[in-house]
Amino acid sequence: MTTALLSSAYCPPVQWFQKLNRYDKVLIEQYDNFQKQTYRNRCVIATANGTQALTIPVEKAPGDKCLMRDVRISDHGNWRRLHWNALATAYGDSPFFDYYADDLHPMFDKKRDFLLDFNMEMTELLCELLDVRPHIALTSGYDTATTDDFRDVIRPKHPMPDDDFAPRQYYQVYSRRYGFIPNLSVLDLLFNMGNEGIFYL
Repeated sequence: MTTALLSSAYCPPVQWFQKLNRYDKVLIEQYDNFQKQTYRNRCVIATANGTQALTIPVEKAPGDKCLMRDVRISDHGNWRRLHWNALATAYGDSPFFDYYADDLHPMFDKKRDFLLDFNMEMTELLCELLDVRPHIALTSGYDTATTDDFRDVIRPKHPMPDDDFAPRQYYQVYSRRYGFIPNLSVLDLLFNMGNEGIFYL
């Protein structure tokens, strides 16, 4: 059985979801220290003005470090409404936004206390919509044993080499303006390709 180790992620990039589809089992690390400017609380989408990062605000933890499992979501700035409006504006003209909107919109209405819980719920829903059927588990302690460790490989800034991931082009709403933009949030794949998205993973 092959096992991949991933950091928790908010509406993760296509590369992250590829691991869910290709590995027999995926472990989500919950005992690492939370790091800012990572996919843990950020996703990147395509808009009419180029790429845009959507970031979930988190509460500042006492002390310098906080385990991912203990990170609390902040309600600062009405981010749920802003994120949904950004998605609707960016993908309203995509082939499948209307088809999936009723499934996804409730995720931005319900309040959740912990970032990890929200990320896991969103991941489960995206798996269902994309027909990806992974065996996912949370780590029981900080993992030092899993060989296929992608915790520091898949990140928005300074990603490490991943020989198993070669972005393949698919239809994108703004490709005529910006060309193909690889490794956006898997929402981009879902809204543009619908149930054919799994073939790109």
